[in-house]
Amino acid sequence: MAQDSTQPAPGTAPAASARALLPTIVPALLVGVVTSLVLLGVSAAAEELQHALWQDLPDALGVGRYSVAWMFAMLTATGVAVGLVVWKVPGHAGPDPATTGLEAPVLPLTVLPGLLLVTALVLAGGPSLGPENPIIAVNVSLAVWFGARAFPATARRGWVALAEAGTIGALFGTPVAAALVISEALAGQRVKGQLWDSLFAPLAAAGAGALTTTLVSEPSFDLHLPPFGGPGWADLLASLVVASAGALLGMCAVYAFPYVHGAFRRLRHPMLMLPAGGVVLGALAALGGHLTLFKGLDEIAELAADPDGWTAGEFAVMTVVKLAALLVAASCGFRGGRIFPSVFVGTALGLCAHALVPGVHPAVGVSAAVLGVLLAVTRQGWVSLFVAAVLVASPGMLTLLCLASLPAWLLVTGRPHMQLRPAGTAVR
Repeated sequence: MAQDSTQPAPGTAPAASARALLPTIVPALLVGVVTSLVLLGVSAAAEELQHALWQDLPDALGVGRYSVAWMFAMLTATGVAVGLVVWKVPGHAGPDPATTGLEAPVLPLTVLPGLLLVTALVLAGGPSLGPENPIIAVNVSLAVWFGARAFPATARRGWVALAEAGTIGALFGTPVAAALVISEALAGQRVKGQLWDSLFAPLAAAGAGALTTTLVSEPSFDLHLPPFGGPGWADLLASLVVASAGALLGMCAVYAFPYVHGAFRRLRHPMLMLPAGGVVLGALAALGGHLTLFKGLDEIAELAADPDGWTAGEFAVMTVVKLAALLVAASCGFRGGRIFPSVFVGTALGLCAHALVPGVHPAVGVSAAVLGVLLAVTRQGWVSLFVAAVLVASPGMLTLLCLASLPAWLLVTGRPHMQLRPAGTAVR
């Protein structure tokens, strides 16, 4: 007897109906647009403040914009300013950032103003952190609070997924990144229905967030490195070695993370921890130069514009200093994410490999190194592959990266994460 084609195959979860999915589109689109606007608003405020702090103010004082003294003073002052907010503002700018990742907790609304303020201060002041973790936390909390009131029938977890997807889509300017992150998160859960049913509304939110960001700011991650043609055996070998080196370097920071965090925690008070972190970051900036400041996206574009403009030693110093700055900033209490600074670390490492061995194509070195560092720091395989691939507009690079991810993953899987439990023990 022929099987009814309308019935699901044995062992296959029944798919959701179109009638069940259609009502999710409008809330998803609204969440996506709002998450993008929150990100764009904080980023615009931070850019204006950065311009005032690093250009207008030093020019008015007759001080070099990126002189050692000014970098040291600004990073220390940023530590003091953030410390004051964490100490005095209601909610203390949220939980210890060393315990948070892309999957954000739902915070009380009273926490959000302080968290937004310190995020803008960090982005403008120079610490090596990106906006992703705190902005996702803000958007998740707003979506849950307003969504539960406007659409009470929707589960809280649904609003969390929409806000996370919308923010990630806005951050990267494409919904693909959000789909990859959510697919990876769903891999360890029992999914009701088919996978695409679970992705439907988040993908709509991610698309709305990405499109809003694209229309307003036209983001681009392509570094415009020298063109890369078809991959050869030498390119494969280079990608395997460089990605593994990036993973090992990233794991050095991961293993050091709980110890550095513990050292700052012994100071006990935010007005001691954060200024002390600012002092250390100022010293690192004096060593690595102004390119090792901030979240790193503008700075990697400057590096990639002239891959042969620095020696291997200079690239190596920037690599180590940026990784150390990321480690310190994430440990002492500054609010921010680790993806974008890690991209700078990988870019500098990949260009260092090219400077040491000219046969390593700059595009291969950068993509493979970024892949390895991100695998170690984030433990997000799909995101690491995606970010590494979009830095170089070459279809042939994706094959190399997929193969290079295998030995790099073997080096990081089962190891501690660069995220601590609230009690201070590393997440495994």
